[in-house]
Amino acid sequence: MDYPKSKELYERASKVIPGGVNSPVRAFNSVGGTPLFITRAQGSYLWDEEGNRYIDLISSWGPMLLGHAEPDVIKAVQQTAENSTSFGAPTRLEVEMAELICSSVPGVDKIRMVNSGTEATMSAIRVARGYTGKNKIIKFKGNYHGHGDSFLIEAGSGALTMGEPSSPGVTEGTAKDTLNAEYNNLDSVKKLVEANKDDMAAIILEPIAGNMGCIPPNEGFLEGLRALCDEQNIVLIFDEVMTGFRVDFRGAQKVYGVTADMVTYGKIIGAGLPVGAYGGKEEIMDYVAPTGPVYQAGTLSGNPLAMAAGFTLLKKLKDHPEVYDELEKKSQVLATGITKILQEYDIPHAMNRVGSMIGVFYCEGPVETFDDANHTDKELFGRIFHGMLKRGVHLPPSPFEAFFLANSLTTDDISFILTAFEETISEIKSD
Repeated sequence: MDYPKSKELYERASKVIPGGVNSPVRAFNSVGGTPLFITRAQGSYLWDEEGNRYIDLISSWGPMLLGHAEPDVIKAVQQTAENSTSFGAPTRLEVEMAELICSSVPGVDKIRMVNSGTEATMSAIRVARGYTGKNKIIKFKGNYHGHGDSFLIEAGSGALTMGEPSSPGVTEGTAKDTLNAEYNNLDSVKKLVEANKDDMAAIILEPIAGNMGCIPPNEGFLEGLRALCDEQNIVLIFDEVMTGFRVDFRGAQKVYGVTADMVTYGKIIGAGLPVGAYGGKEEIMDYVAPTGPVYQAGTLSGNPLAMAAGFTLLKKLKDHPEVYDELEKKSQVLATGITKILQEYDIPHAMNRVGSMIGVFYCEGPVETFDDANHTDKELFGRIFHGMLKRGVHLPPSPFEAFFLANSLTTDDISFILTAFEETISEIKSD
């Protein structure tokens, strides 16, 4: 395939946008080549500027659980937009969205809407510090919580893809208050807490890591963190920007039976529109202004278009729990099929999956930590990415990103993906 229109747009973009993209992972730096410029999407398909169609395994990095341009979501946005796109004042939609989430998710008594996942995690950390009166936080190597200063120390996702696990511009003062533990290693957390227990405000993590590939928590890991936080008066924050309402309607908290003190959201709760949220126990959330002293505000927070889209999607998911069973079956078929092909061609690999999140690592398994994930064969991944792309399958353009499946995928789509994968692997092995 050739992409002259995308190349021309990328050249133009590079003159006026840093790196030609508005989010680093879109630049194809880790796989090479020119990023595709997309014109439209429907269900599980994308179309680029050339008119090429692709089966999409990114789902806009998670929110399109039912597929792109879901009719009821589009209708809700259109109807809401007729009344204006923003008011800068409270709306009924904000109340209904908050009621739906608080009545569905364990431990979320109150919730505050913001504009992105990054804003949600930044705010949650500030509230945890205000509530506890302590300064330090623990995050985990390879977990990604957005581009807030506190999080860009050994981060996953785009930071890991770019080979820059920390970022210039983060001050030494900020960096010293962020401590890094090893994901799935409870002892590494305990050592940090013991050394800083009088000043440890929060532990934040992705309960299912999705930004260094899909890596689930080992048995006892989340439970151990919960017990440690209870013992030391530390706020436990689950970053469910990716997992919330995707792995289960009630999120990873329900899947693993562990309730956090605070939870952050994004992605699905806006059905693809810019949105985020943070919520938790009433006594913690009441520290947020105007009730409490911790200041956080946003002119576009609770934007009516985002609320209309998100509420419509979440209500459909709540009313149709069978969606999660269907996604589980489809994801299992795809993951099993990919595993079988890799076994047949004797390619070292590890397959991780939780619900409709899939992580394929091209190295010997198991893959349970940041260091494990870093052993994946990045060159092989790049060849597989382009082999799949030319056959009409759109994978995440990074070896450190999970696949996100949409329930709009059909049996024929999955068969097509597996055929394309086998052809790609066969081509690579024959070179």
